[in-house]
Amino acid sequence: MNKRELVDAIVERVGDRRTATEAVNAIIDVVQKAVASGDKVSITGFGAFEMVHKPARSARNPSTGAEIKVQESWGPKFRPGSDFKELVNAGGKKAAKKK
Repeated sequence: MNKRELVDAIVERVGDRRTATEAVNAIIDVVQKAVASGDKVSITGFGAFEMVHKPARSARNPSTGAEIKVQESWGPKFRPGSDFKELVNAGGKKAAKKK
């Protein structure tokens, strides 16, 4: 599902494309800004978004085998909530039975 499909699914619930688009854009914007400023965004039953530190390290170029230095960085992380995990697990079991 991409952003347009997400908006379409929300339109079915709220009835108005403009409202659905604004809601999706607002949620994405608020979560991105909060995580970028170092806040943790936790949605009960869904999961938590947070910023994680990735320290500097050594790595190898897979083509040449040469060692390279990777600079430290910060990145977003999502940890799904227990309700979300259970739903996905149930969906995976259904999909496995179909095969």
